[in-house]
Amino acid sequence: MYQDTIAAISTPLGEGGIGIVRLSGKEARPIAERIFRGSLSDRRLNYGHIIDPDHGDVIDEVLVCYMAAPHTYTREDVVEIDCHGGPVPLQRILELVLRCGARLANPGEFTLRAFLNGRIDLAQAESVLDIVRARTEASLRLAVQGLEGRLSAAIKNVRSQLMSALAYLTARIDFPEDEIEPQEIVQPLNEALQSLQELIATADSGIVYRQGVRTAIVGRPNVGKSSLLNQLLRQDRSIVTPVPGTTRDTIEEVVNVKGIPFVLVDTAGIIRSKELVESLGVERSRKAVEQADLVILVIDTSEPITDADREIIDLIGDKAALVAANKCDLPQQADLSELRWEAVLTSALSGEGLAQLEERMVNLALGGKVFVSDALMVHNPRHKSTLERAEGSLTQALSGIASSMPDDFITIDLTAALNALGEITGETVQEDLLETIFSNFCVGK
Repeated sequence: MYQDTIAAISTPLGEGGIGIVRLSGKEARPIAERIFRGSLSDRRLNYGHIIDPDHGDVIDEVLVCYMAAPHTYTREDVVEIDCHGGPVPLQRILELVLRCGARLANPGEFTLRAFLNGRIDLAQAESVLDIVRARTEASLRLAVQGLEGRLSAAIKNVRSQLMSALAYLTARIDFPEDEIEPQEIVQPLNEALQSLQELIATADSGIVYRQGVRTAIVGRPNVGKSSLLNQLLRQDRSIVTPVPGTTRDTIEEVVNVKGIPFVLVDTAGIIRSKELVESLGVERSRKAVEQADLVILVIDTSEPITDADREIIDLIGDKAALVAANKCDLPQQADLSELRWEAVLTSALSGEGLAQLEERMVNLALGGKVFVSDALMVHNPRHKSTLERAEGSLTQALSGIASSMPDDFITIDLTAALNALGEITGETVQEDLLETIFSNFCVGK
């Protein structure tokens, strides 16, 4: 399957100045030469035209770059055709290269081939997708860390320590009659365990930067939810009127708050209603609360807290939440002491208290931890889970050594830890896991 030549459009659909059709495989150059009228020098942008070889029709004026293996993204021969970025020329050129012998690439197959051909390891391959999907500068820096191999280097260092101990114990098992020179393994294994624990400790914060925080803005009608959303976005996204119940559906936008992507969900005011459209909006608001990582409860401080407010408080339950005590520029009537979460005085009209609200959002998202831009952080949930499995197996191995258990029992735990870590870098990964990971990529990547 991975010996044939693949092709795909590598730029987003729609109109643009430039579109790219990419080919990879041993037939990439011969296929390109069949449809390209112009010279094809290695590692240069070659000017010419794409021609339908069957009819001689000119499809587009293009620049073509041919890159010979192994010094390419996939370590195979690669051709990139830069054409005008409209859907019709891109599709026509793709159809031509497929007709000339290429196969349409599967999602992420170019990056998969880079992994299979040893150019990058699995953690680096996953970081490629993280770079594409990064929504803030902080999440981009973490993704670049992964692509540079910083996590891989840390994992390989731990694996080396485990491998050394495993080799020593295996030798003692396989050659009991020989005098195996004693080797200190407890200290290196404890150091390896500490390294794993330090990596795991960064994961919750790292995942927040990578995935963002789904944040539902809730409250009864006309308390200023949509106005608050507009203030956080620094633009008018939600319709704001003095009429209660203007928002009848959920609205989602992403805002960058100190490097964390918060997915803000502006909800319909939560009230009992017999009107069908309004009741549907309220039900979606309830679901938004259920799915949220963080809830911002908006209270109108110019009015006493109502039974409707209290019903929403009960709906939030034990979720992480904070209160935007809105309309603080008006005379205060709400008794905020009956709320069980910290309240930040805000005015969605003037922006007062917005900085304090954002600070509190970040503190809740990160649990009070501070992001250091050059610090290595685990930011992939799969990596966190795998590191925790490795930590558990290594802890069992150390416990077995302390209990003077037979060497073969300890080697079982060390092997499990090694295999878990190998799932991160790709040394011990299964094919079904590869399919799952790369299915999340776009076709042209």
